[in-house]
Amino acid sequence: MFWTVAALHTKPARWRESIASRILHVVPLLACAVLLAAPRWLPAILSARVEPAARLFPVLGAVIVAAGLGFAVWARAHLGRNWSGIVTVKEGHALVRTGPYRVVRHPIYTGLLLALTGTAIAIGEWRGVLAVIFALIGFLWKIQVEEKRMRENFPEYSQYRRQTAALIPLLY
Repeated sequence: MFWTVAALHTKPARWRESIASRILHVVPLLACAVLLAAPRWLPAILSARVEPAARLFPVLGAVIVAAGLGFAVWARAHLGRNWSGIVTVKEGHALVRTGPYRVVRHPIYTGLLLALTGTAIAIGEWRGVLAVIFALIGFLWKIQVEEKRMRENFPEYSQYRRQTAALIPLLY
């Protein structure tokens, strides 16, 4: 609900990625959604347990989901009118390097991946692991598209890129 309402108040787009490019990151994310939302349609092997059934895992998973969603929402709110669900360059686009963007260059994806990891831990099945992998593939492709456009529009982006990890603080 927050994302939908906040999207109404973004800046107009000056440039937008092609449909072909968008498909390359949307398809893995759709696969992720199907894996998590439609277990009855999946082969039984994907519902096999990765971890033993224990009360700890759903609770731990829920805490990780909450932390990930909190981080993603903070990043989305901090990005403000520069946000878009697809790769765009906005009119008056600004390079944001404060708040969660000081920690990682793509904190919304970091938060969503963390939430998906929490979901995978909570359900404890192979479909959760595969869902996280598909989401990671989709986000890594989208990051490449976004960063190419950011380097073209912001000369200071290369320095920001050298100083700040993409998804995992201090690592990548």
